[in-house]
This record gives sequence, C-alpha cells and structure tokens, in this order.
Amino acid sequence: MTKIFCDIAEIKTIKEFSKKKIVKGFTTNPSLMRKAGAKDYKLYSKKILKICKKKPVSLEVFADEYTEMKKQAIKINSWGKNVFVKVPVINSKGKFMGRIIKELNSLNIKLNITAVYNFKQSEKILNLINKKTKVIISIFAGRSADTGKDPVPEIKKTIALSKKFKNVEILWASTREPYNYLQAKQLKCHIITVPPNIISKIELFGKSYKKLTLETVKGFLIDSRKSNFKI
Repeated sequence: MTKIFCDIAEIKTIKEFSKKKIVKGFTTNPSLMRKAGAKDYKLYSKKILKICKKKPVSLEVFADEYTEMKKQAIKINSWGKNVFVKVPVINSKGKFMGRIIKELNSLNIKLNITAVYNFKQSEKILNLINKKTKVIISIFAGRSADTGKDPVPEIKKTIALSKKFKNVEILWASTREPYNYLQAKQLKCHIITVPPNIISKIELFGKSYKKLTLETVKGFLIDSRKSNFKI
C-alpha cells in the first residue's frame, strides 16, 4: 500500500488535511515554509507539530555546510518523536552529504534524504546507513520528468535494492498529477508526497467516462453562456 503524505506548510491547510484518513503524514521544505509566510522556523515548525502529533512530519535543514547542518538536524529531531529530519543528498556546491547522513543515522535520527534523482545516489545512501533507524529516500520523479527523463527505471532499481532494508522507505516526490499516485502504487513505492489540490483529485478517483464527458461538456456550455458568445 502506497501511503500519501501531504506536501504543504500552510497551517490552515495542515489542520484540514490532518483530519483526512487518506493522509498518512506531512512533508515540508524551506520553500514551502517561506510561501506559507513563516518568519521563525522553529516556532512555525512547532505549530505544525502541535497539529500533527501522531503522523510523521518531515522538516528540512537549511544549512549548507556540515557543522551547521548537523546542529540544525539534532535540534529539529528534538522537536518531536514523529519528526523526520530532511537532509539533501548533496549541498549547493554539489558535495555528497554522506558524512552527515551516516552520522545522523548512527545517532538513531530518523531521516528523509531529499533531492534524490537517480539510482546511483540512492545506492550511495544505502551503502552508508544501518538497518534499524528509519530512513526515507525521496526521489524527485516529477522534476525529473519535467526535463524529459523517465524517473520510473531509477525508482524501480532503488526499490529493488531497498528490499534488503526493513527500515527504508522509497518516496515518489514532486508529484505533478493524480495519475502519479497510480504509478507509485504500481511500482510499490512506500510513499508518495502530494500537494493538497492533487490529494483532493485522488479522492475523486472512480468516475466513469460517461460522467467525465458530461461534466466536461456542461463546463464548456456554462462558460460560453457566461461569456455571451454569439456567432
């Protein structure tokens, strides 16, 4: 079963979606936090955690160097038992964050390794971690597809290798459309992280072609009348 995590940082939306059974967890990042208007990262994160007490929440470090990244990760981890600390697979200089991944993993800090795009990166991560502390590997399928690259083979190979680890989950990230959920399920991805508007569409799965056709035609008709079109 592929779990759906909601990818959002807006407090109001988190309150709404935390009540949905279909949503099994939440993911955030510094960009979503900024968009949501967060000023104090710690206080804002704790507001999220106050709402989501039982579902996993991924909160990302934003430091770019090893020492500060480790400090941030340890602090973020202390904010709640349901916290997964998001760490990028590389920093802005392109340096693999293997050292920090290995050290945090050895401290039994639950990790979400983010911005992963291919099997080679996943393989490097899996070669470093233990087989007891929870680790999520987030593969950015949508962003990869945006550039004309097929993410499916990379995810397939990663899932196959991850089977050796009971503590590792593979996550389909940067979802672009509801159908990605079915793709993730077919691949047996453990998790897919989805924005709220697409979760709402997934909840409507099951409509017949007849109903879809009727809704589409009615929509065209309504818009043409509102526009007072004449020929």
